[in-house]
Amino acid sequence: MEAHSASKTALIMSIISVIFLAANLRAPITSVGPLVPFICEDLGLSNTAAGILTTVPLLAFAVLSPFASRLARAFGMEIVLFVSLLFLLAGHIFRPLGGVSLVFIGTILIGAAIAVDNVLMPALVKEKFSNYVGWMTGVYTVAMNLTGALASGLSVPLASATGFGWRGSLGCWAVLTVVALALWALQLRSRKKDLSQPTGSERRSLWKSRLAWQVTLFMGLQSLLFYTLITWLPTMLQNKGMNPETSGWALFLFQFAQLPFMFIVPVIAEKMKTQTLLVWVTFVLKAAGIGGFLFGSPALVWLWAVMLGIGAGFAFSLAMMLFALRSRSAMQAADLSAMAQSFGYLLAAFGPPLFGSLYDITKGWTLPLFLVLLVSAFLLLAGIGAAKDRYVTES
Repeated sequence: MEAHSASKTALIMSIISVIFLAANLRAPITSVGPLVPFICEDLGLSNTAAGILTTVPLLAFAVLSPFASRLARAFGMEIVLFVSLLFLLAGHIFRPLGGVSLVFIGTILIGAAIAVDNVLMPALVKEKFSNYVGWMTGVYTVAMNLTGALASGLSVPLASATGFGWRGSLGCWAVLTVVALALWALQLRSRKKDLSQPTGSERRSLWKSRLAWQVTLFMGLQSLLFYTLITWLPTMLQNKGMNPETSGWALFLFQFAQLPFMFIVPVIAEKMKTQTLLVWVTFVLKAAGIGGFLFGSPALVWLWAVMLGIGAGFAFSLAMMLFALRSRSAMQAADLSAMAQSFGYLLAAFGPPLFGSLYDITKGWTLPLFLVLLVSAFLLLAGIGAAKDRYVTES
């Protein structure tokens, strides 16, 4: 009885630790978008430079993701996640302290930490919750994006309430990191040094797998769309006459609309033989939302934000599930996640600065939004291939 009780307590603590870790994987980035006009004014940044500020974490994801699974093999999943949280806390401390250099240094540290955590989360779920992969994927994606949505909506109010402007607003989110560090310090006691390891041929074949590349493109294109929108949606709305605080809440709504579907989609996807229908629903929602911003009534801006949010919820949660559904083991899921997030985020990194540059050149949002619509079409094509019922070592 005592052993069962201890096991149940350990499971509950693992779930709570995963939730708080996930809570740190969006807020440090999504909190920036509504504050871009204030940061630009204070530091003298152009729109293109502001886009690069959001792109820095994506570049860190691209560069560091391939090393995450190697670190997990060498030191164990729990200790790697704990150390990543130390880097994340350092980033939170540096970012508000000074001028442009410290902002970028802090952003790089934040990007490095989240890069490792992004890769290992699907593998952690597949390893620790093998009988509930769909449910736990839903739980951690909801936690991740709920805090991301709150960060978007609260950024401008926090900037006013703290009296420290954008610096105080960004610094507030370090509290979540401190809580996660405390929880993962406890998880170190039960850390495992090795995950189930695929053979050398399996690891080499991953980069030769057509299915792995389709998963990678799906991950990258949905990330490009997400990070482009969270960076520029508030600025776009402000340019159309919306006040900064309301534009932040529009971005909050965009992310909040994702949450129910981030829980539901993984559970449904796990039960489906192929996920093609979910890919098509994703495309229709994204296309409708973008079309609304292009051609629809400004009075329906909240509807367009909701449709884009639901589409983003479908896309992200499905991408996370594909790492588990298309792999045979936790370590292979980590390797697929590393590949998809490395190349995928490199692709995504082009989104925010390109969107900003097109606006700087054309002085309007029509061409940038058509670019987003085109990317959505490519997301559909990649998703149809990634949704097939196969494993990456079979294609």
